[in-house]
Amino acid sequence: MDESQDAPARASDDDDLAGRLGLTESLRPKKTRGRRALVITLVLLLALLLAAGGVVAYFFFRINSAIDSLDRDPSLLPSSTASAPTSEADNSPVTFVLMGSDSRSTEASEGRSDVLMVAYLSGDRSHVYLTSFPRDMWVAVPGYGQAKINAAYAWGGPALTVQTLESLTDVRMDHAVVIDFEGFINLTTTLGGVTVDNKYASSSNGYTFPQGQITLQGEEALAYVRERYDLPNGDLDRAERQRAVVSAIIDKVVSPQVLTDPGTFGDVVDQVASCVTVDSGLTTDSVWSLARSLKFTGSEGVRSLQAPISGFGTSADGQAIDIVDEAGLAELGQAMAGDTMDEYWQTHK
Repeated sequence: MDESQDAPARASDDDDLAGRLGLTESLRPKKTRGRRALVITLVLLLALLLAAGGVVAYFFFRINSAIDSLDRDPSLLPSSTASAPTSEADNSPVTFVLMGSDSRSTEASEGRSDVLMVAYLSGDRSHVYLTSFPRDMWVAVPGYGQAKINAAYAWGGPALTVQTLESLTDVRMDHAVVIDFEGFINLTTTLGGVTVDNKYASSSNGYTFPQGQITLQGEEALAYVRERYDLPNGDLDRAERQRAVVSAIIDKVVSPQVLTDPGTFGDVVDQVASCVTVDSGLTTDSVWSLARSLKFTGSEGVRSLQAPISGFGTSADGQAIDIVDEAGLAELGQAMAGDTMDEYWQTHK
């Protein structure tokens, strides 16, 4: 059934939901089709991701149903983190560890994570800082010693990955989100393609990506975010491409052509929900609470960063590794702990 036709009959339900979400009278659902601005969940597009948008009032229940259907797994966080509830105060920053793997790669089949980012939502809710941690960073994995950072996922799953990041940055991670990254990138097909500014010309899997503005979808988009060998900075450039495509997806999701098309919007919401697993602390109510507090409605609020490395090297056992910039990483950790990520970004963007 077309949800827009069903909406008037559910007006009283919509009012109950609006009241539970704490929406002002001007944002409460109406019986008309008039478009109303509403921030949707950071988690729904984050995982990551990490997005916000506007929807007409009769989409309330579609979004709420998708949030309710998210897979929630209490084992994603280490016990020390899970036992300390996250503050939902509007002036408290919130951190999300985003983990994703490519199910087609050899390493993914071994349980390694090819995508690792920390999404830091500032206390003033004006920006989210998306920081990539290259999978080849040579770090101390608690209980195992020095290794590439993505080995933590193979040895102890999401919980050990979160613990490793906490040890590395000296910052508590509030939430964990595991993303079927291939499924997430496939949103590009549902959206009819997304446009990115390609910094380096490259070729991969039969596709050619010229420098400049290019539009991607489906298998081509997957080839674009997987490629690292034909790029001057390898994994670092690949991580930058991943962040760029995530931002492009956010922009397309919150575009008028998607938000005014119930069919496309519903497909996007359902696909996002189907490829994301979150920790049990991200309840439906807490997601809505975060969504209400956001002060941005698209990728203009997303700021991209790279965890600092000092160069490349080889481990004692012959692995190619990224060497951590200890001083730079300490500076990043201090910025997260002190909610001064804007100053850090201005310096290191």
